[in-house]
Amino acid sequence: MIRHIVMFRFKDTFTPDIRDAWTTGLEAMAGNIPGLLSLTHGPDVMGTGKSWDHVIVADFASREDIAVYNTHPLHEAIKPYSLPNVRDLAYVDFELAAPAAGSTPKDQT
Repeated sequence: MIRHIVMFRFKDTFTPDIRDAWTTGLEAMAGNIPGLLSLTHGPDVMGTGKSWDHVIVADFASREDIAVYNTHPLHEAIKPYSLPNVRDLAYVDFELAAPAAGSTPKDQT
């Protein structure tokens, strides 16, 4: 399984109306893109000098499924809201170890 994490810092042009349309689009992706096992997201609540504005955490069955997600129409539909309004963007993709048989999954952080 692959975990995909994306962090955003937005420009002042990312207005509440644009944010609402973008988050509605994010919510629409969950359960509607093949290979996308889970998707959670949220705004930063700490507001420190090192904080990012919003994060997306998505789990995929395989690396190939990330490629499907990247070009899926539901993902393409939200890019016009976020990309023109992004000041900084960072992402990482990493493999999650499969839990041993009979064990409880542990937090990977």
